[in-house]
Amino acid sequence: MLRDSIKSAQVTAMKAGDKPRLAAVRLILAKLKDKDIELRTAATVPDDDVLVVDVLQKMAKQRRESIIMFEQGGRQELADQEKSELEVIEGFMPQLMSEDDTKAAIAKIIADTGAAGMKDMGKVVAALKAAHGTQLDMGKASGLVKAALA
Repeated sequence: MLRDSIKSAQVTAMKAGDKPRLAAVRLILAKLKDKDIELRTAATVPDDDVLVVDVLQKMAKQRRESIIMFEQGGRQELADQEKSELEVIEGFMPQLMSEDDTKAAIAKIIADTGAAGMKDMGKVVAALKAAHGTQLDMGKASGLVKAALA
């Protein structure tokens, strides 16, 4: 399970005295704890690995946006810190599907659902996320779905 590997990475970073990595791992664990608290009242709780991957993807997206903003603002030291956190976060994320594999999965879902046009985009994206959500960058995938349905 991903959560266990993140916790063991925290212990390893503490023992090694790797303060930047330890700080990034603690950020991940704090976000996971926040998500756990948020889901206490939820009717349905997703699988733990799906939950962890979702949190990691959101954190990675935030870091990428921050890096761009800091570099545009001339704050390279903050951009470097965000880059190091992003490397740690991406280290825990599962390997993403290639663009060709994503296109093939989209084509299969379109064939299975009988999607005919843009009005069916939501149905296709939902099925894609359900089947391959942990292996995709959904931002890029929705653009590929749009292109396939156009």
